[in-house]
Amino acid sequence: MKICRRETFNAAHRLYNPDFDEATNQRIYDKCSNPNYHGHNYVLEVWVEGQIDAETGYLIDLKTLSDVIHEEVLERFDHRNLNLDCPEFSNLIPTVENIAVVIWDLLKARIDAKYGLEIRLWETDKNSVWYNGK
Repeated sequence: MKICRRETFNAAHRLYNPDFDEATNQRIYDKCSNPNYHGHNYVLEVWVEGQIDAETGYLIDLKTLSDVIHEEVLERFDHRNLNLDCPEFSNLIPTVENIAVVIWDLLKARIDAKYGLEIRLWETDKNSVWYNGK
């Protein structure tokens, strides 16, 4: 069985590779390489897989999961410039793919190993990524 907790956060970023010249960054990342950054209203789905606990009837306590998401993701990234404010991206281009990997790593460290973990991160209504650690 899988259960999901959905949260949202807002963050700005710039897709920019310092190893590329400005023209190459512009060609590869287009508007997402705006030197003044741009923002998204991210939607995060955290999916936990496991067995229902016979005593509680829960797969996982969603309040506990919500608390972990708030502590590890929202407090860290909400209303931040990912490039400038977040050390996780000091040497990592904050693409939606890389953001998803960082979030998964942060959550996996806090969630009991008996559970499977997948996340889906929506950057826009049209763009999202699934990640399960593989």
